[in-house]
Amino acid sequence: DALDALVDRAVADGATALVRGRTVGNVVGPTVLTDLPEGSPLLQQEILGPVALLLTFDGEEEAVRIVNRGPYGLSGAVHTRDAERGVKFAQRIVSGMFHVNDSTVQDDPLVAFGGEKTSGVGRLNGEAVVEAFTTQRWMSIQHGRSVFPY
Repeated sequence: DALDALVDRAVADGATALVRGRTVGNVVGPTVLTDLPEGSPLLQQEILGPVALLLTFDGEEEAVRIVNRGPYGLSGAVHTRDAERGVKFAQRIVSGMFHVNDSTVQDDPLVAFGGEKTSGVGRLNGEAVVEAFTTQRWMSIQHGRSVFPY
């Protein structure tokens, strides 16, 4: 219901739904929106649902500005023929994860998963999860009398 309300509000505020997914029970169909006004609430929050926002921009500088101006930074992706250019772009984005020529949703149990800014604190999976849920403790036991020097 919350996701449908966000999409409905965006359309009421001037966005165009190129595809409008239906919600059946707990299953939400994909929605593709374009023509979002610059102040649209959808541009300032994590949607965490099957909604793609198509934005126009003039060049990489403006694209970086658009991506980084929001308060969230969980994951992102860029698709390009030039992978090196994609990596250079990715390095300028403030997010916990960024993918070149792949989807934004990747949850490999061996790789740290987490975001920047308001997208969460810390990382899960891989060594990060061991660190997050482990407290190092050193204990020793001496049977008998210690002798100094060793």
